[in-house]
Amino acid sequence: MIDMIEKEDPVISEEEAAQYDRQIRLWGLDAQKRLRGSRVLLAGLGGLGAEVAKNLILAGVKGLTLLDHEQVSEESCRAQFLVPVTAQGQNRAQASLERAQNLNPMVEVHADSDRVEDKPDDFFLQFDAVCLTGCSRDLMVRVDQLCSQRNIKVFCGDVYGYYGYMFCNLGQEHNYVEEKPKLVKPTGNSNDGPEAKKAKVDPNETTMVKKTVSFCSLKEALEVDWTSEKAKAGLKRTPVDYFLLHVLLKFRTDKGRDPDPQSFAEDSQLLKQIRDDVLEALAVSSDLLSDDFTSYCFSEMSPVCAVLGGVLGQEVVKALSQRDAPHRNFFFFDGRKGNGVVDYFGSK
Repeated sequence: MIDMIEKEDPVISEEEAAQYDRQIRLWGLDAQKRLRGSRVLLAGLGGLGAEVAKNLILAGVKGLTLLDHEQVSEESCRAQFLVPVTAQGQNRAQASLERAQNLNPMVEVHADSDRVEDKPDDFFLQFDAVCLTGCSRDLMVRVDQLCSQRNIKVFCGDVYGYYGYMFCNLGQEHNYVEEKPKLVKPTGNSNDGPEAKKAKVDPNETTMVKKTVSFCSLKEALEVDWTSEKAKAGLKRTPVDYFLLHVLLKFRTDKGRDPDPQSFAEDSQLLKQIRDDVLEALAVSSDLLSDDFTSYCFSEMSPVCAVLGGVLGQEVVKALSQRDAPHRNFFFFDGRKGNGVVDYFGSK
């Protein structure tokens, strides 16, 4: 699955070359061929899922399967632009299919209304990348462990109010190329001084540099030992969003849903209790997350979905095309501050 060109050598037709002309100029024909030979599974068609679907379809993957058993609700109509407002009560994946397909007829878009939890292992192995949104921690760990054994790229992401995150596991050995400015060797003689002997960057020329990077599993990334001296030393530099993610995933596991604005008071109290329990279990102070965190992690906010969906979609494209350095391995976005941070957790 690493090198789609060698396995399938998909042909880019004249029509596709015209459609993807801008992208081919940006990242090259080889990268577009890799995308054109890739099949992606996207689980969860909420606001974030819709943004990711749009970005992958427009990028020109070979096929995209939309997997979601949920029904269209009034809230999902507000955050999700692929479902018509008249589709309330219908399956979210099926209701998203027509608009998703219309974005790019050259991509094979399929809808699947099954529960992701009910899918057998073999189902996930037919894809080159799997992107999970709105899933439980246990399911994400299971799929990540399964797919990483078969060199299938795994991505996870969610939006909770103003907050969002994405995680990726591209395997023990992910190869990619990066475009770098070309260094020009000095031509001056020994009498021209030390400055003339230094290699200089030529702004008009670039060269492609091959690189390799390794990733750890989601399980490892979530099970950092914060009692170790190394972890304690890095605690002050650790984004608080990492611990907030633990709290929100535990809430989803316990309640089978995310915090609901209609039960704000009750869910806020439960979130605070879960925070205390989770941070105690992680052996870190509960002061890391002040009580006001409950006021910004309810519902899916469309602007946050757009930002995170853009980042997550781009990371999938980069991984499949093997072009440019990937985010390793978490990206956290805080919509209140309008900024994001990339950080690595787990074994190096």
